[in-house]
Amino acid sequence: MSDESQELGITESKSHKPGEWYAEVVQKANLADYAPMGGFIVTKPRGYALWEAIQESLDGWFTDTGVDNVYFPMFIPESFLEREKDIVEGFDPEVAWVTHGGHDELEERLAVRPTSESIIAPFMADWTRSHRDLPMRLNQWCSVVRWEATETKPFFRTKEFMWQEGHTAHASNEGAWEEVWTRLEQYERVYEDVLAVPVLRGKKPEHDKFPGADTTTTVEALMPDGKSVQGATSHNLGQSFAEAFDITFADENEDEQTAYTTSWGLSWRALGALIMTHSDDQGLVLPPTVAPTQVVIVPIWQEDTKEDVLEYSEGIADDLETAGFRVELDDRDERNPGFKFNEHELNGVPLRLEIGPHEVDDAEVTLVHRPDNAESVADRDGIVDAVDEHLDEIFDKLYESAEENLEENVREAHSPEEILGTIGKHGGYVKTPWCGDEACEEVIKEKIAAEIVMQPLEDEGGSTAGDVPEPDHDECGVCGDPADEIAYFAKSY
Repeated sequence: MSDESQELGITESKSHKPGEWYAEVVQKANLADYAPMGGFIVTKPRGYALWEAIQESLDGWFTDTGVDNVYFPMFIPESFLEREKDIVEGFDPEVAWVTHGGHDELEERLAVRPTSESIIAPFMADWTRSHRDLPMRLNQWCSVVRWEATETKPFFRTKEFMWQEGHTAHASNEGAWEEVWTRLEQYERVYEDVLAVPVLRGKKPEHDKFPGADTTTTVEALMPDGKSVQGATSHNLGQSFAEAFDITFADENEDEQTAYTTSWGLSWRALGALIMTHSDDQGLVLPPTVAPTQVVIVPIWQEDTKEDVLEYSEGIADDLETAGFRVELDDRDERNPGFKFNEHELNGVPLRLEIGPHEVDDAEVTLVHRPDNAESVADRDGIVDAVDEHLDEIFDKLYESAEENLEENVREAHSPEEILGTIGKHGGYVKTPWCGDEACEEVIKEKIAAEIVMQPLEDEGGSTAGDVPEPDHDECGVCGDPADEIAYFAKSY
């Protein structure tokens, strides 16, 4: 390998230094860079393309289920934010404030949105008159600012991040719950069917739910280093926001009723989970569903075979592009095949086609999978179908590997020592009966920085933890008091 290829490659180890390895993959695969202000990042074209792939899937599903896209100002008057006390208390340490416009001091401080309930709810109130106006389903794609990130990790934790936030109003609590489940299922679907990342569905404990919410549901993804990622959340807000912002409607009998509201969101933390889950010591690994380039064709020639090899390669590229695949023909003269292999591995291209004079003579193509370098040969005439099948195989490989990691890392424990020892040794999720007292979480959190990331859902029959049986103990795994709840402890991003 040349010195140039060494510089191109990843120098840190995923298993030994996951933090440093992750930062190197993000930068060397040209996904993002650090901004001059601490806590912010610059998203590069390849990184933003991944976000757009998620956005395209989710936005289509939202539209199919009655959601309208809107856009609200990024600034929220302080008086609006204060109308919902739980929002104020929950986000106060994280709010960035604008106090001046040019040289003039503003009459009222403006918050840079940490979330948009308090700016959207007043307009939902204005737009809602009758039960015929409901359900109202609004969503915006935007960025928010939360001034709490002290240690920047691109996509996982930054002061500003991209996300979508949905806000809905309903005539009944049943309608609000249906909305919550619909969005949670769509988040599960985008992780599992688009990103090839299996997730657990659950709810947050009472002390960790969204400020002002009745219930916060979540999808959680387990990373290879044993830490959990909160993948997305869907909140039943009950009537607290509707009461605070006067979202009322006339029912069928012309009686005034208070609406029920929900909010739900997924951020580009999903990109962090994608990168961390699949990538390796050679660089980025992407499922074909989101990869900006799904197939790279690398022609290999000597001067006397160059014309034939390139003509053959161009024909295959044309066929694949016509079939709808995202294809790159890497016919650069100034780079040798080895450099190209390393570069496309680093960039996470799922499938590489190698074409030399032997492939031309035999009317074949050599196919190499990015995740494991599995190599096979396909006939030229059937290359479109072969590529389609191989991309499906690559997706399945990535999902199955992540699923195995999840299934092997949900364990039970029934004492503080067991909880601490299991998380300390294995990471992953530790499942234990819980009395419901936040103080029991603090016992674990203080000693090992692990917390309750979720509890099993009681409704909808959604997946919660694979086939792991519910613990048969009825005593809290921390304090020993009677327990009728289950908690999943884990370290988290």
